[in-house]
Amino acid sequence: MRLVTALCYMVFIFPLTAAAQDTGGAARQVWVQIEAQPTLAEARARARVYARDLPDVNGFALGRGWYAIALGPYREDEAERVLQVYRREGVIARDSYIAQSSDFGRRFWPVGDASAPAPAPEEAPLVTAPDPAPQPEPGETLREARAGEARLSREEREELQVALQWAGVYDGAIDAAFGRGTRGAMARWQQQNGFEPTGVLTTRQRAALMGQYNAVLEDLGLETVRDTRAGIEIDLPLGMVEFDRHEAPFAHYQPSGSFPAQVLLISQPGDRTTMTALYDIMQSLEIVPETGPRALEADGFTLTGEGRDTVSHTRVWLRGREIKGFTLVWPAGDEARLTRLLEKMEDSFTPLPGTLDAIAAPATGQRVDLVAGLDVRRPDRVRTGFFVDAGGAVLTTAEAVQGCGRITINETTEADIAHLDEALGVAVLRPRDQLAPAQVARFRDGLPAVLSRVAVAGYSYEGLLGAPTVTFGQLAALEGLDGETHLKRLALSARAGDAGGPVLDGSGAVLGMLVPYETEGRRLPEGVSFAATNGALRAVLDAGGVTPRAATVEADLSGEALTDRAEAMTALVGCWE
Repeated sequence: MRLVTALCYMVFIFPLTAAAQDTGGAARQVWVQIEAQPTLAEARARARVYARDLPDVNGFALGRGWYAIALGPYREDEAERVLQVYRREGVIARDSYIAQSSDFGRRFWPVGDASAPAPAPEEAPLVTAPDPAPQPEPGETLREARAGEARLSREEREELQVALQWAGVYDGAIDAAFGRGTRGAMARWQQQNGFEPTGVLTTRQRAALMGQYNAVLEDLGLETVRDTRAGIEIDLPLGMVEFDRHEAPFAHYQPSGSFPAQVLLISQPGDRTTMTALYDIMQSLEIVPETGPRALEADGFTLTGEGRDTVSHTRVWLRGREIKGFTLVWPAGDEARLTRLLEKMEDSFTPLPGTLDAIAAPATGQRVDLVAGLDVRRPDRVRTGFFVDAGGAVLTTAEAVQGCGRITINETTEADIAHLDEALGVAVLRPRDQLAPAQVARFRDGLPAVLSRVAVAGYSYEGLLGAPTVTFGQLAALEGLDGETHLKRLALSARAGDAGGPVLDGSGAVLGMLVPYETEGRRLPEGVSFAATNGALRAVLDAGGVTPRAATVEADLSGEALTDRAEAMTALVGCWE
């Protein structure tokens, strides 16, 4: 049945090919590219399969270690008909396309034909090279090796230099010039691989070197993906990842098995401002480790994250009003494959018309710490603090900042510890970049009345709500449970995230700071909290180089006004590894 079907195709298409070839060169010749393979052996095997059923099967070198299988040549109109018929009947892949003669190098199929496709008259002749597939005799002499080397094209010579560089024996320029540096690298590679270090690679040695260079890609399942919705064509390791969903501005490719790889295709409309915002957002994602080189330019950016377990690489280009690129997430310690894969992805990246539509994108989650379905990096511990001077100094708990590799105020501003009082459990933070807080705490002098109204502002849910929560209660006592004079007891329900928040009286003046309370195994009833007194806090502020502001006598504020004042002076303190 297969043979009969194939013959039908040949009968139908053959007149087209004959007509295309009987033009006397009057019309420009094109090809239908149906497949590409990363090795010559694989490409030959596939060409042989196609040639059983189809006429006009050709194979050409593409460069960079890839080989194309194409049908033709045809006139442009006939090529379109061939493409449509074969696609419709399922004879060729649906991502097959029309290719130009200039896309191809030397011919490897049919066997014995090492010519290149006929170039247009104005094009320079292509340098041809003999078919490298046949294995040379073991006794290839140095003279014969030099002669074989002389027949290499410029592209093939550059590929050898790239492979030597990848092998760690060459650090010179990729210029196709086999000078002293390249010869020395060849000799080092020969020595490492048990060959006589002549500095001239035989045909077999060149094949072995390129085999090593390409071997790391063999199990990745590299295939060309043409995502018309995102407007991107790119080679992806489909042996490791598979398409999951579109969620603007990303096309998500998740691991297809146990190997922890991930790919994002990036596609959105916008300008340089939009691209800069994307650059900032990408750095907040969990999949992008915080350390690593990164560069923002006028027409794109590169972002590398190097973590203990994960490495990510993001490359984005701005072309006109379209922002497109990709992110590759890969396990650390697999640099050989990662480097080669990045080369393949960057070399193959081709923008197509169109971008992802943010309006049509599905919402995969409703959490505030998600961006397009991706987790935003969060601190290991989040507590509350409040501004105590106009430069942005913050008072918080010692527990919030002890043991932190990095401390932030309001998520983005890095800060240092100016002073820490372990006995009281209080710390003063100084931002590295000066801030301009909307409200600075003013501290009340004198003793407030017991049972008077108080309010505490804090990030009760550790920043998930995006703004502080204000909780109202009463001043229950002017000392701690064991008579501690540096504490006030509050009748107020607080959460762990509220620790470090300001305690205010009805006028908005600060009475103290909410602190954790050690009970030595005793469990306190609901609604019992404690605040460090202003007297104790002033000593800490002085040691931290902050002069506290004194509150003036004011009338009690409305609940709404008191809430606004409390929120304006409250800061989110983040502790990062």
